[in-house]
Amino acid sequence: MIELDDDKARLDVARVHAWLASSYWSPGIERALVERAIAGSHCLGAYRQSEQVGYARMITDHATFAWLADVWVDESARGQGIARAMVAWFIDHPDFAGIRRMALVTADAHGVYQALGFHALIRPGRYMERLAPGFADALRATPE
Repeated sequence: MIELDDDKARLDVARVHAWLASSYWSPGIERALVERAIAGSHCLGAYRQSEQVGYARMITDHATFAWLADVWVDESARGQGIARAMVAWFIDHPDFAGIRRMALVTADAHGVYQALGFHALIRPGRYMERLAPGFADALRATPE
């Protein structure tokens, strides 16, 4: 049985840091940066008994926009619908009711998100981003 809980005090920050530091989207991320991200976000942990097996966070103004980030399920718990359950938790949570736009970026989990109502950008030509120089270089060096 998996329990979802948004109590930040319960997060295993060392484990979350290790997961994110090994991810394709934030390789080698510093722990201090992960801690700042947690502090400024609505975070969710997935737990099997007392062990954290998943993590996701939403950055939001709780009114018009929310950005889903850092969805991760431990390799030992993958294939059980945990990522989908975490994303659905945010979508169904009263704090996110009425949000006009939820966005995310993924390289390999489109099916998970499409099943929950996410789709490709309707007007991609309107979107822009500003990246830190080192991060932009890292993205350019990584195959699509």
